[in-house]
Amino acid sequence: MSKRHEIKNRIATLGEIKGIMNAMKNLALLEIRKLDVFLSTQQRVVANIETASQDFLSFYAHLQALPEDVQQLWIVIGSERGFCGEFNKALYQFVQTYDQQNNRLLLIVGSQLHTKFRDDPHVAACLNGHSVAEEIHTTLLRLTEILNRLQKQFKLENIGRISAVYHDNETCSVKLRQLLPFALPQKEPEFPHPPLLNLEPSKFLTQLTDHYLYAVLHEVFYTALTVENRMRLEHMEKAIHLLEKKETQLQMNYNKVRQEEIIEEIEVILLSAEALSE
Repeated sequence: MSKRHEIKNRIATLGEIKGIMNAMKNLALLEIRKLDVFLSTQQRVVANIETASQDFLSFYAHLQALPEDVQQLWIVIGSERGFCGEFNKALYQFVQTYDQQNNRLLLIVGSQLHTKFRDDPHVAACLNGHSVAEEIHTTLLRLTEILNRLQKQFKLENIGRISAVYHDNETCSVKLRQLLPFALPQKEPEFPHPPLLNLEPSKFLTQLTDHYLYAVLHEVFYTALTVENRMRLEHMEKAIHLLEKKETQLQMNYNKVRQEEIIEEIEVILLSAEALSE
C-alpha cells in the first residue's frame, strides 16, 4: 500500500510541475507576440536613422575619423532568467572564440550570463537584465549610468567602437553588430548637394549619434529578448514532453502495483474461504 501511495504522490508532483511549466510556456508565447510588434516598429525607426546618417556622411565623413588605438566596448546581452536552453552558453562561447584583445572591454547584461564571465579580466561592468519588454527601458537607463561611469574611468571618447553581441532573430545565431561609429557610405552620394542643417555638422552628428544609439539598443534588446523567449518556449516544450513520458511510466507502475495488491487480496479471501469450509 505504501509503495502505491508513493507512486501516486510522485504522479501528483509531476502534474504540479507540468502545470507550472505550461504557465511559463504560455507567458513566453505571449511575450513573443508582443515583442514582434515592438521589434518591427523599432526596426523601421533604426532604418530611417541609418538612411539619414548615410546621406549626412556622404558629405561629412571626415567628422567621424578615429585614431588607430581606440578602445572597443562589447555589450553582451544575456538573460536575467533561466530555463532558456543554451542561450547564455552560446554567448559565452562566441566571445571566447575571438582573440582576447587588450583594447576590448565587455559590458555584461543579465545575471545568468554574468556568472559565466565572473573571472574574465576584460569585463568592465555588469548589470541586471530584464524579464519582459516593459523593463527594457529601465535596463537602458541603468546602461546609460554605466556608460557615464566608464566615460570617467576609461575616457569614453577613446572607446571609438561600441558593438553588441546578441542572439539574432533572423539568422538564429549569435551576432556581433557594430553600433557606433556609423558605417561609412560605400557608394556615391544620391544628392548633388549636402543636406541643409540647422546645426553645425559636428553638433548634428553628436545628436544623431545619441538618437541612433538609443534607438538601436532598443532594437537589439527587443531582438535578444525575442530569441530568449523562443528558446525558453522550446525548452519548456521538451521538458513537458519528458514529464508526460515519465508520468505515463509512473501511471503504468501504479496500475501494476494496484493489480498486484488486488491479486493478493483475492488470494487472502480464497485462503480464508478454504479454511472456513474445512
